[in-house]
Amino acid sequence: MSDEPARAATRDYVPAAPQLWLYDFLVAVLARESRWRPALLQQIDPKAEDSIADIGCGTGTLLALIGRTARPAVLIEIDPDQAILERARRKVAEVGARVEFQVGYAGDAAALLDGRRINKIVSSLVFHQVPMPEKRAGLAAMCAALVPGGEVHVADYGLQRTALMRRLFRIVGAGDGYENTEPNARGVLPELMKEVGLRRVEETAVIPTPTGSISLYRAERAA
Repeated sequence: MSDEPARAATRDYVPAAPQLWLYDFLVAVLARESRWRPALLQQIDPKAEDSIADIGCGTGTLLALIGRTARPAVLIEIDPDQAILERARRKVAEVGARVEFQVGYAGDAAALLDGRRINKIVSSLVFHQVPMPEKRAGLAAMCAALVPGGEVHVADYGLQRTALMRRLFRIVGAGDGYENTEPNARGVLPELMKEVGLRRVEETAVIPTPTGSISLYRAERAA
């Protein structure tokens, strides 16, 4: 086991919301999760034999959906914020899902998941919040954590294709930092996925929201 989780407490990260109780409300209203989470769940297509890790899991909404849908063999949630992990723990307990919780960053994924035979990694609304080096390191660690042929599924703010979406996305930039968010607005995520060795990278959906468009991505680790 890596000592990365112990170091997580010493690093900076963008909190889920100024007040933790606001997070689910903000995601529901401003990011319109009711439109893209079902599409992401369908894309992940969870099965009982899967081993799935959610990187930057937030309050656990996605893994609660996965747990309710398929009861995969292994479900692991990773997030640097211990307070939000406690909220996630309560949420997944309500649906009876058995989930392992780990404190760490996307860049810790390879160490935290070593030997776990993870075949699907998911992440939502994480990469727009972090600097470019962490975007690259996080995707590289996710790729390394997968078994050969394993899948990455990401939902995040992507290329903002219209003037309206770019203008709305500035709301996110004001909160999470323009230096972090602008690469996403320029469509950097697919390029980074290819750079770190993921293949068959595709943008599978673009969903407008009141804060810009959210893209769904799918990629694979080479077999």
